[in-house]
Amino acid sequence: MRAVKFAIITGALVVALAAPSAAQTPAGQTPAQPSPTAPAGQAQPPAATAPAPAKLQPPVPFPADAKIAFVDMNAIAQNSAAGKDASGKLKALNDKKVAEINDKNKQLQALQQKLNTGGSVLNDAARSQLEKDIDKLQRDIQFTQQNAQAEFQELSNDLQADFGKKVIPIIEAIAQEKGLHAVFTAESGTAYVHPGLDISAEVVKRLDAAPKK
Repeated sequence: MRAVKFAIITGALVVALAAPSAAQTPAGQTPAQPSPTAPAGQAQPPAATAPAPAKLQPPVPFPADAKIAFVDMNAIAQNSAAGKDASGKLKALNDKKVAEINDKNKQLQALQQKLNTGGSVLNDAARSQLEKDIDKLQRDIQFTQQNAQAEFQELSNDLQADFGKKVIPIIEAIAQEKGLHAVFTAESGTAYVHPGLDISAEVVKRLDAAPKK
């Protein structure tokens, strides 16, 4: 059962940690994103879509006879120190890779502009070399993008696994203390849940109080 619970919660963490938290974006600004359309031959930077901010709800007394509870993994990830640290690392890597690819895209635009505006005055050798340079840079951008996406995914997987190892024991401890039969994730979807069954705030409290490793 622990393996199943770990898989379910780790799946929820994909939403919670796989992208920089929208809660970290300054008010009135939007996260840096690549243009939805790019000139032909240009690759897009590996930016992720940020999830909507998830705030912890005000504490409500836990029903004394309850045998189930639920956790909001988005809220735990976005409100806990460990979750914010993980999201910060993902955002830093994403920003770095976006900047690198945007820089290469600018170089490509400059070469394409040179070919378009100076093509009539360039001799055959110069035009051929410029076309080769453009083709090489296009392939370099695509290769850089693929590497960036792989590096981002690897870091995301590592952070999700590490966060899950910290969160799951806390959830299990709370469940045992309260004599619960099951703890669900809010991300799994429910028609109605008593607000007092949300133990997310308690998870965040214990997660932040846990010794740093």
